[in-house]
Amino acid sequence: MSVPSRDRPLAPTLVERKEREAAEVEIRDLTEGDRVRAVAIWESAGLTRPWNSPVDDFDRALAGPTSTVLGGFSGDELVATVMVGHDGHRGWVYYLAVDPLRQRRGHGLRMMRRAEEWLRDRGAVKLNLMVRHSNTAALGFYDQLGYRDDEVTVLARWLDE
Repeated sequence: MSVPSRDRPLAPTLVERKEREAAEVEIRDLTEGDRVRAVAIWESAGLTRPWNSPVDDFDRALAGPTSTVLGGFSGDELVATVMVGHDGHRGWVYYLAVDPLRQRRGHGLRMMRRAEEWLRDRGAVKLNLMVRHSNTAALGFYDQLGYRDDEVTVLARWLDE
């Protein structure tokens, strides 16, 4: 019976492989040329709704002086996104999405940390985000990152009515 040599490195664990893969993803501001790929990820992650145009959301974020859409790239492949913006005090995050084939590999965590950094660099002191009550997976994810329910109700009214 052969005993493994202690001189040989052990194979990396699944967590180590995931962390390494996530670390290899380059995060940068998206451009108009990335719009189709970003929206495709949002749709595949179930974040879009028929009454709200994700294309318009993407374009508004790029056009605004206090917002952007960040993308995580593995080579030329867009694998994750997060839309981020601020009002001078509070930051907001929308459309945090990871390609379903790349989920649970640390990409969501890296994108959120980069969004937090982006906001801190611009003077925001708090980050808010909205999660649908039915999205228990996202609620669990944010809970693990230290986000808490602020016990605030979000009210909305469409301005084009």
